[in-house]
Amino acid sequence: MITFLISLVALVLGYVIYGKVIERVFMPDNRPTPAISKADGIDYIVLPGWKIFMIQFLNIAGTGPIFGAIMGAKFGPSAYLWIVFGCIFAGAVHDYLSGMLSVRHGGAGLPELVGIYLGQKTKKVMLVFSVFLLVMVGAVFVYSPALILGEICGDSLTWVYAWCIIIFVYYFFATMLPIDKIIGKIYPVFAFAMLFMAVALLVVLLLKWPSLPELTDGLDNMNPSLGTIFPCLFITIACGAISGFHATQSPLMARCMAHEKQGRPLFYGAMITEGIVALIWATISSYFFYGGGAQDMGVSLSLQAPEVVTTVSRDWLGLVGSILALLGVVAAPITSGDTALRSARLIIAEFIHLEQRTIRKRMYICVPLFAFTLLLLWFNIADEDGFNIIWGYFGWANQTLAVFTLWSITVYLVRKNKPFIVTLFPAIFMTSVCVSFILVSKNSFGFDTTVGYVAAVCSAVLSLVLFGLWYVKYKKSVIKQ
Repeated sequence: MITFLISLVALVLGYVIYGKVIERVFMPDNRPTPAISKADGIDYIVLPGWKIFMIQFLNIAGTGPIFGAIMGAKFGPSAYLWIVFGCIFAGAVHDYLSGMLSVRHGGAGLPELVGIYLGQKTKKVMLVFSVFLLVMVGAVFVYSPALILGEICGDSLTWVYAWCIIIFVYYFFATMLPIDKIIGKIYPVFAFAMLFMAVALLVVLLLKWPSLPELTDGLDNMNPSLGTIFPCLFITIACGAISGFHATQSPLMARCMAHEKQGRPLFYGAMITEGIVALIWATISSYFFYGGGAQDMGVSLSLQAPEVVTTVSRDWLGLVGSILALLGVVAAPITSGDTALRSARLIIAEFIHLEQRTIRKRMYICVPLFAFTLLLLWFNIADEDGFNIIWGYFGWANQTLAVFTLWSITVYLVRKNKPFIVTLFPAIFMTSVCVSFILVSKNSFGFDTTVGYVAAVCSAVLSLVLFGLWYVKYKKSVIKQ
């Protein structure tokens, strides 16, 4: 528990100290935000700061900081280091600067920002990449909560299909309607429920004060069956440390901010809050798997992440915990799915320059978008391993998206003559993680871990060299001008 407390304090100090450093790097000012200059009553609407924070937190969180932390904690105490350092120096920086870049570019989506700073060819790749990733999120987060709700209603496929239809219909309206009509009203409630659950579990955790594996015990991999710590841990724990998915969600709130100085609490702060949630669940998971928690609760160590959430919440928080657990494993993924598809609509609209004020123009995009989502949903249901296949690709695609985002921000900082080192090293590190993972993952090439390590070093060196060459060329062009 000492490691947990130190990590908790570190995250808070990270927001207070390093968050201010990053804010000074960007230098927010009093220029009109997109919510004011481009107000349309649909996607560009000024919302109260507290509401934007709650929506942003739920947008980027969902089940990510819970499920990822539970699975990642199986690796051992090294999970604490990744959550803390990843969140402070990579994830929160990634979220803040990508969100503020969107604000400075009129609420632009991620592919548009990538196109501005990495070129139009990369923009086209990112358009396909981002939309496919968001549709995968939408498809996965229809079926997984439908399964749970189906079991509650009678454990039959009929109920599962019925809930799929209900959730899918909800997605359609949440994607089509103005952001303040559904998302602006229900998200803060669900976000409060998730935060309340985390705080309540934190209190119980402190009262129990279980004996857990500490950093002083070493950083050995406590569960080699999950893969090596590098790169597998850094893909498994994504939302609690750094996640490219966040950069597709931040523009939704960038279009609702009244002024730029809201950015640090809304973007950097939401990511630190997510890191704290991940930290709590990683500690609970450590107790469950390695501190005798499963035995104390009378359940098997083989439980999957959603089952761990339900079991711990019921055992520690009783009836309230059961309700909160249901919100955590049902409502949270649904709220991730609807904003994912809303982001996809806006990204496509931005690319084809189709205004979204009128319902008819929104329908032009939503109909084919939802048809494609239905196709993936059908695959998810028809293939018994469909969920694992889609989710496996999502995990890697998610972190690869973060790589593109970090490099785009780095180029922006260079062009603005700002300290680009704050994103350069996270960009290089995540590049090596993604290259290594795609080579050693069993679902892709499945090479020996040595190949992955060599590839990680080579990709880090190569990306640094290529950046250095571009940097020298760029500086020469600036001097000539």
